[in-house]
Amino acid sequence: MNNQFRKKLEEQEEEEQPRVEEEVQEPVRDSKTIAFLRKFFTEGVITKESATDMLPFLIFVCVLVMIYIANSHMAISNIRKISTLNKEVKELSWEYKSLKADLMFKSKLTEVAKKVDTLGIKELIEPPKKIIIKSNEH
Repeated sequence: MNNQFRKKLEEQEEEEQPRVEEEVQEPVRDSKTIAFLRKFFTEGVITKESATDMLPFLIFVCVLVMIYIANSHMAISNIRKISTLNKEVKELSWEYKSLKADLMFKSKLTEVAKKVDTLGIKELIEPPKKIIIKSNEH
């Protein structure tokens, strides 16, 4: 579709402006750039035919972008899970060390003697006696 109104305005502007002599070398180059820019802005960069030809590639690029985004989200969630698991491992390690220290303290001879004293069992003062059985007595 042609833009007739724009053409009329351009013709009116050309008639109103006085012509100035330009250098001989530059007009060929300027006319090409002006023609390119005019074509670029009036007709558009992408035509319908080229857009439909590029559609499979664009769909492929969109799928790749979605996979990239999903991958980054999964990586971030994995990093968060790893950090929470590291915190949990540290807490469990501290709990293990404190329970181990308590057990070592409670298994000392003096601590065991205090606990068993309430049951009426007392600590031996003399060393244990060895019982010897002769083979012909039995």
